[in-house]
Amino acid sequence: MMKETVLSRSVRMICVAGMAISTQVAFAQDAALPDAVQKVQITGSRISAPGAESPSPLQILSSADIAASGAINLQDLLQKNPTMGTPSLSRTNSNFLTSGGGVSTVNLRNLGDARTLVLVNGRRFVSGVPGSSAVDLNTIPTDFIERVELLTGGASATYGSDAVAGVVNIILKKNFEGVLLDAQTGKSEKNDDSKKKIALTFGTTSADGASNLMGHFGYSKQGPVFSRDRDASAIDQTSSISQGHPELAFVPRKPNYSGYAPQGHFYADAEDFTYDKNGNVIPWSTNGKAGVGATGFNRSDLRTIAVPTERYLFSLNGNRTLNENHSAFFEGTYAQSKVSTNIEPFPLGSDSIYKGTGGQVPAGAIINGKLVKNPLVPQYLWDRISDNDGDGIPDYFFTRRLSEFGARHADADRSTFRIATGLKGTLPFTKEWNYETYVSYGKTKEAQSSTGQVNIPNLRYALDAIPDGNGGAVCHDANAVAEGCVPINIFGANTISPAALKYVTAPGSLQTAVTQKLAGGSINGELWELPAGKVGVAAGFEWRGEDSSSIPDPLTQAGLNAGNAIPPTFGNFNVREVFVETRVPLLKDKPFAKELTFLGTFRHGDYSTVGSTNSWNAGGEWAITSDVKVRGTRAQSTRAPNINELYTAPSQDFPSGLVDPCEGVSSSATSALATNCKAAPGVAANMAAHGGVFTLSQADQQGISGYNSGNPSLKAEKGRSTTIGVVVTPRSIPLLSKFTFTADYFNIKISDAIVSTDRQYALDQCYNQNNQNFCKFITRRPGQTGNLSAGSIQYSNTAVTNSGGTGTEGVDLTASWTDKVGPGRLSTQLSYTYLRELWNKATPDAERNNDVGEVTSAQINAPRSKAVLNSAYKWGSFGATWTATYTGPVALDDQFLKSLSITPGSVGVGSRTYNDFQFTYDVKKSVQVYLGINNAFNAKAPPIITGLPGDTTGTETDASTYDPIGRRYYLGLRVTL
Repeated sequence: MMKETVLSRSVRMICVAGMAISTQVAFAQDAALPDAVQKVQITGSRISAPGAESPSPLQILSSADIAASGAINLQDLLQKNPTMGTPSLSRTNSNFLTSGGGVSTVNLRNLGDARTLVLVNGRRFVSGVPGSSAVDLNTIPTDFIERVELLTGGASATYGSDAVAGVVNIILKKNFEGVLLDAQTGKSEKNDDSKKKIALTFGTTSADGASNLMGHFGYSKQGPVFSRDRDASAIDQTSSISQGHPELAFVPRKPNYSGYAPQGHFYADAEDFTYDKNGNVIPWSTNGKAGVGATGFNRSDLRTIAVPTERYLFSLNGNRTLNENHSAFFEGTYAQSKVSTNIEPFPLGSDSIYKGTGGQVPAGAIINGKLVKNPLVPQYLWDRISDNDGDGIPDYFFTRRLSEFGARHADADRSTFRIATGLKGTLPFTKEWNYETYVSYGKTKEAQSSTGQVNIPNLRYALDAIPDGNGGAVCHDANAVAEGCVPINIFGANTISPAALKYVTAPGSLQTAVTQKLAGGSINGELWELPAGKVGVAAGFEWRGEDSSSIPDPLTQAGLNAGNAIPPTFGNFNVREVFVETRVPLLKDKPFAKELTFLGTFRHGDYSTVGSTNSWNAGGEWAITSDVKVRGTRAQSTRAPNINELYTAPSQDFPSGLVDPCEGVSSSATSALATNCKAAPGVAANMAAHGGVFTLSQADQQGISGYNSGNPSLKAEKGRSTTIGVVVTPRSIPLLSKFTFTADYFNIKISDAIVSTDRQYALDQCYNQNNQNFCKFITRRPGQTGNLSAGSIQYSNTAVTNSGGTGTEGVDLTASWTDKVGPGRLSTQLSYTYLRELWNKATPDAERNNDVGEVTSAQINAPRSKAVLNSAYKWGSFGATWTATYTGPVALDDQFLKSLSITPGSVGVGSRTYNDFQFTYDVKKSVQVYLGINNAFNAKAPPIITGLPGDTTGTETDASTYDPIGRRYYLGLRVTL
């Protein structure tokens, strides 16, 4: 109760501060501030200094870059930068998630969203994903951004945990005066992926320019893209790749329909069958064969490539000058996103209903000692089944697609509220020392409702029917009848009555919340004078509290809706930190040392979860001449485990694309693999039933489940990063005077990295390497269960652990040039990243697994080369921009290929280049019309199809990296008042 009272008072004080600023800006004092040398604070440092530059690689995207991209979500632009890796969440990879649909995150260096710290104006922003630190970029209005600074390399000493890979610092506009209206509409050439946007940004400044108030309102809506509307993904398919056959990787088995069909698939003692559209019994054939049409189900018909997203954004920022030494600031943000995900109707198997008997469904009941047939069970089936479990009642098995329930559809309403306020200025006893204090409160909530699930307890009652004495059927259990039980007919398509459907339907829900509370303060100034200049120092403290909860509906928690069993997750932590930073000028205006500066930072943290942590960095800037500067840093960063990593209870998942190393192994084989496989439960029985060869059906491959678990015993991970670079601005060479070149080497090594064990890696280690530590993650069926074979994988589990580590190494190159060309002005910039290593170690004693040049089963795409070329030309009222984004070739995951006895690196896809254009025309000084084309040459996404690592379900490619939508157009209008 005390905590709630304090929190409520804090929020009220924050709101009052914001209102005071917003209502008094127009009445700011008239006293002009004295002239002073302008000092700059850059991302990666808290010291303000004249002409400060970053010793770490720093790339900047301006508001002009954002406008020229036509992006309504910042992720769309950031993903073009070669320093960015594969995002965990986006519009095109989140359709199948139970939560997080439509969220947009970023991932620097492919080291993970959790190791990329997103800041707004240099301060943390509340997460958009429960249990994590990942910020949802849907909550940041693009029209309100002044610039985005990408700092790559460890920055935990400056900003705290999570900045292991680097920092994305979003700097919002300030001192904006007037009104800016931006409206846009667009769609793809396939007439989908519709886009609508309207944004209004306004600001007013006091007469003396010392105080300012700015606001922003934005609305955007992006429509869906369905799998059925793209040739590459319209029909269920899977790769034909198999043991020792790399040439079959991109040859699809098509169709590869699901074995769960709307009309049902029924198993008697010695045969199985299904029904045609007229209700006649016919043989089952999933994909069709001679004389029998396909009886399976095309899931792609209802899947989504890009989820529809609707956003409302409101921001209000202000700065109020109190006097010549002090000012107050205020930042407020409210964002609401509405997202819908859509996948095929639920695939139900009798093994999910009658787990105790392996899926045997009783076809009747014993009443007064006599066997009574369920009147809804067809005579054809009754005549072909017998009692298999000894209870005197004939049994059968079935699978069925619940099409009467409709698609599994989830509507998520996600809102983010953040407010920050504080004071900043100069200390009263000196003009050389600045201070800043702040408090911040942020909360993200999500309410999700879903359809298409089934109430398993009710379904058991509905399947257990007896004659009602009037030629019909009634539920056998009297209590169930009293509660509305209606018998259910599952035999054939569209046979479930509306009354029965209502009784067995289980609407789903999910409630999540993330709360962040911050308080901090810092001072910075200069201590004493050295021959090369004054020593700069910054010091401060920060306190942060994080709280998260995720609560599914009761049936989902219990796994009684036939879907994933997902328990609730609750967790919280707090951390207290202190830091100190210094900037020491060592040399100035000396031979071969125009300037030499040392920078150092140290931070100590005390976490309620993992205890004490220490971070530091040391760097230097050496301006050899006015044209050449060398820079470098060495840093230690820390990342404490997030709430999900610590506290997630075992939650059920249904992984796809796993390759069982035992498939195809014969009983006569004597290799280490064969020996390990034959020792596993059910494998020998499978071999005996299939002529001595371990054989899996399509249902076996699609019927793998598993559990994801957290680990409260995790410890913090530590990252060591090294960056060495050079900046060349050859102003003294006339031919090159308009150029700027940078080259930076980076090397990041993370020890005790917090990771979830890769499922395919666990399979390979268990069976190919006989590593028993990984066999505990795998459970096989000891005997046949319905249509699922003995020895097939029932559960492939994963848990979070402190692994042997991960890291990356490479080089960033940039070149930019701006000058007058012809009647106009041309600006160009090329950014290129060469990746030498991206490695991980599953255990401390394991060998490094290098993923460079691969697309992995962990959904990481890591080409050796990535680049983006930006060019802009302005001639009078006309303007044009061109952005070319290059992604180099990649091979399929080496662990995946090794499991199939295929040489790593021998199978992959080629490079892709996407070209985007925007053309502008200034109707007059305050009105601009623009037209844009994305993926102008309609470059097709490579065929990373189902069954291959990196495939995004429903897209038949890696939709996090490549464009699965195609050419798109947009038209917009900007008006400045």
